[in-house]
Amino acid sequence: MTKSVSTFLMFTGRCEEALNFYTSLISNSKIEAITRWGPGGPGKEGTVMRAAFTLNGVEYMATDSPAVHAFNFTPSMSLFVECDNEAELDRVFAALSEGGKVLMPPGSYGFSRKFGWCDDRFGVSWQLNLS
Repeated sequence: MTKSVSTFLMFTGRCEEALNFYTSLISNSKIEAITRWGPGGPGKEGTVMRAAFTLNGVEYMATDSPAVHAFNFTPSMSLFVECDNEAELDRVFAALSEGGKVLMPPGSYGFSRKFGWCDDRFGVSWQLNLS
């Protein structure tokens, strides 16, 4: 029997910075646990081997990959955030898109009162929707 299924985010050296940023933006969020690479391991000492965190109570995992890959995050997999009000959507979108890339600026696209899509400065893709 499967024990659990989690979304797993792979960073290359900025994992803890990203998790601190995300948990500061989204209410009911926190870093649950961090295990770090030690001396002599495959990862840079002190970087994140494995982290568990929640965003509004939803569980995620993350790492700082010691291997360099020919790929990074892609918008084909994104985190979808339902916002309670327009001010929240605008605040979170502005913070996430700063230093990143706006894919669809916040606006009405016919399927939502307000929707925005961006890649953050770490490369993670976010869709924000006004419920």
